[in-house]
Amino acid sequence: MFKGAIFDMDGVLIDSHPLHKRVWAKFLTSLNRPPTEEDLDFVLDGRKREEILQHFLGDLSPEQLYEYGQRKDEIYWEFSTELRTVTGVEEFLGALAAAGISMSVATSASSGRARDTLAHLGILPHFSALVTGDDVNKGKPDPEIFVRAAGRLKLAPENLLVVEDAVSGVKAAKSAGMKCLGIASNGRGGFLSEAGADRVVDDYREISLRDVQQLF
Repeated sequence: MFKGAIFDMDGVLIDSHPLHKRVWAKFLTSLNRPPTEEDLDFVLDGRKREEILQHFLGDLSPEQLYEYGQRKDEIYWEFSTELRTVTGVEEFLGALAAAGISMSVATSASSGRARDTLAHLGILPHFSALVTGDDVNKGKPDPEIFVRAAGRLKLAPENLLVVEDAVSGVKAAKSAGMKCLGIASNGRGGFLSEAGADRVVDDYREISLRDVQQLF
């Protein structure tokens, strides 16, 4: 039975992928490491900030990880006026809330960026739990982040739907024993299906509460 939903944030709740790539490009260019467009695809696959930093910059000390993370987040907020929710998500969240479905966010973003972004867009009150990259030791595709979110919602995996837009996130959800809805506004629907998503849509206008319930 469908009792709870766990949402990734970037690309799932907020239409942030183009902005996210611009932020990382500006940050890396400031360090004389200008990335290619292909390089930047790495930042869209649900990785923790620390993993992205080490991917581009190699081994870093904890102090460097913190400093670079802060600098990257400062650039992110320079573009904050461009943040928008994904098409149809607010109506979808409202329908779940009206049906008594418990909801959580599970994102690889830092706690500060996640909470401030969701509050900035006015959707934070929908969620009774927030699990971020700061709360886990392993990033996606490891299922740890979704297992923690399930624990905070006090719901069994078989009663939970994960909403994801990244292959690593879909794999993490399925490893956790949960149903998964793929959001393919990035045009990667085929990859999400191959990764194991139970249903893939371009945006929330193509899915209803009843459609989700039928997955269970």
